[in-house]
Amino acid sequence: MNRKARLRSSLIEYLEGTLFIAPWFIGFIVFMAFPIGYSLFMSFQDVTITATKTTTRYIGWTHYKYILFENGSLLYNQLLPFLRQALFMIPIIVIFALLIAIILNQKFPGRTFFRAIFFLPVILATGEVVKEFLTQGEGDLGFMSKFNISGLIQANLSATWADPLISILDSFVLILWYSGVQILIFLGGRQTISNSAYEAARIDGAGPWETFWKITLPAMTPFIFLNMIYTVVDLFTFPTNPILSKVRESEYGQYSALFWIYFMIIAFFLAILFLIFSRVTKSHRA
Repeated sequence: MNRKARLRSSLIEYLEGTLFIAPWFIGFIVFMAFPIGYSLFMSFQDVTITATKTTTRYIGWTHYKYILFENGSLLYNQLLPFLRQALFMIPIIVIFALLIAIILNQKFPGRTFFRAIFFLPVILATGEVVKEFLTQGEGDLGFMSKFNISGLIQANLSATWADPLISILDSFVLILWYSGVQILIFLGGRQTISNSAYEAARIDGAGPWETFWKITLPAMTPFIFLNMIYTVVDLFTFPTNPILSKVRESEYGQYSALFWIYFMIIAFFLAILFLIFSRVTKSHRA
């Protein structure tokens, strides 16, 4: 009887999980599976689009060889600076979101209002809105020009790293503006930590700094990993991403190949994150 009850319980959990993911799965099959597969097909074709029809001719890996080895301007000239910029942006967004989530978890007057303020850009901001803000120079920090911070950075760093760092500072406010989802995830994760753990630490004489490093941070490790994944994906679809502006209907096959190469780069970044997280998890268990 106990075995039957366990099997029934496992079956119910399986069905519940299936029902929860069914809307996403159906939506993926109906709206995304065919375009993704068709894009992969087009990346191996020489595509000609006219007013009446689209013709294709199989050319194999020609587009991939051209992008990777023959014409570096399509991928390397703009993507590599953006990747260096992302190396700065990812820790900035994740650390900022973690600190704000810890603050918003405290009890103080107007807490709900401030939580809404930090999440409001997620609802209101679109790619075109962000582009317009950047065009108008609304994302920079005022003290940058006042104290000539850009000049100091250029004088002390090589152009390879100075240019991405200055670009981040020029849009710093909007970068932080894009951290609403990460704040929400961290806030939910912080609330999973039992208050009794903090009470026991205070009884033992631990201060806020010790409780953060020995209780909060280890317990938030899975949420840090989740937010890093989300931030990587979000940055690679950021409105200022140079690769996303390269789509041209006249060379559909070539740019389909470009985006599949870009997808593999994103997958490589995510694989590195999974590797780091697995190493951190094993070290904590040891």
